[in-house]
Amino acid sequence: MRMALDTIGQVLGILWAHKLRSFLTMFGIAWGVGSLLFLVGVGEGFRSGQRKNMATIGEDVIFIWGGQVPAVEGQAQDMRRYYLTHKDYLDIKHEATLVGDVAPVVGRGDMRAVSDFATASGFVSGSTPNFNHIRYLPQGEGRWLNDGDEDQKRQVCVLGFQMMRNLFPGRPAIGSTILLNGVRFEVVGVLANIGRQENNMSNLRVYIPFSTMHQYFPMKNEHTTDDIGNLILRPVSREKHAQAVEQAHQIIARNHGFDAKNKEAFEGWDTVQTQDMVGKIFDGMDLFLGGVGMVTLVLGAIGIVNIMLVSVTERTQEIGLMKALGATNQRILMQFFLEGAFLTALSGGVGIAVSAGVMALLAMLPTPPGFDLPHIVPASAAVAVISLSIAGIVAGLYPARKASLLQPVEALRKE
Repeated sequence: MRMALDTIGQVLGILWAHKLRSFLTMFGIAWGVGSLLFLVGVGEGFRSGQRKNMATIGEDVIFIWGGQVPAVEGQAQDMRRYYLTHKDYLDIKHEATLVGDVAPVVGRGDMRAVSDFATASGFVSGSTPNFNHIRYLPQGEGRWLNDGDEDQKRQVCVLGFQMMRNLFPGRPAIGSTILLNGVRFEVVGVLANIGRQENNMSNLRVYIPFSTMHQYFPMKNEHTTDDIGNLILRPVSREKHAQAVEQAHQIIARNHGFDAKNKEAFEGWDTVQTQDMVGKIFDGMDLFLGGVGMVTLVLGAIGIVNIMLVSVTERTQEIGLMKALGATNQRILMQFFLEGAFLTALSGGVGIAVSAGVMALLAMLPTPPGFDLPHIVPASAAVAVISLSIAGIVAGLYPARKASLLQPVEALRKE
């Protein structure tokens, strides 16, 4: 125990005697570790922010709109416009076996909402009661639309969180009435706040039964009474999303008289596909940023190996004298190994602490939309610790072995 403490004391004394060299060497390792953790943390912040944004839409949601059928595939001339219909919804609901849930939507953005206290313009969506099973619409006060509302074409509505605040500032909304383009509706529910109020349009919407919407506020561009704005659906499983879209496309193409293979005729958004694509982008970003950090870390480790080799060369006579006085190869090996390992461990710890401190300071700043604050990723921290361990062993053992193999007489003769 005494010998170990003496060795550690000697290591600290030698490092302190070469303060500038030791500091610069430690700075390289600290910078490499901090860069690795921070860069990967930034990438994960982007990934997490995008994941949360997608979660405000719903889980595995697929949107389908009407489109235009080109007369000749691949050409934009003589396009025939078609609109989705209620029949498309019913056929997909009954025939598409890989579609787990589907809802029709009619939306109008030219609506004027009036309460006893305020007036607001906003977007009104009419859909079936299962709409909130597909889209992410957390219930706040009251209730959501039900089958009775749909079957009886009731004049009831559910307000988005910000719409409620606009129409009923500081007042209860449930049980009150509003006018939508002059038609009276009873407020039966209010949604909880979704995401960031200022950039999530669901908070500014009014939701009413699909049948009521179709009766009072049909689509302005409809050419038949059966037209709807769009369909939203969810596959039976995430893995089946592409096949579910294909089934829906085949039914729509059949109903509107064109070839389902003509992909230019379809307009939609598959959030599953988007998430997978974004995930691959962030995987590549993590790999790149992590690679940059690892390169910096490796360069720092090479710096420690180089400094320790220089130290062995400078202290050749000291090593020879220690051996002449009875120091064993193991003692010499241990001293130089501890020097390299101590430099690596201390500088790595400083890098981790500084990186965590910078991330903590960033946590005090406002977060931009679509971005979460960077945070230490356990996997990258584990990689940093393992890399530090390897760097410490290499930086300590190789120069230490070279020092321990020096012959006392040859070392003492060294000028």
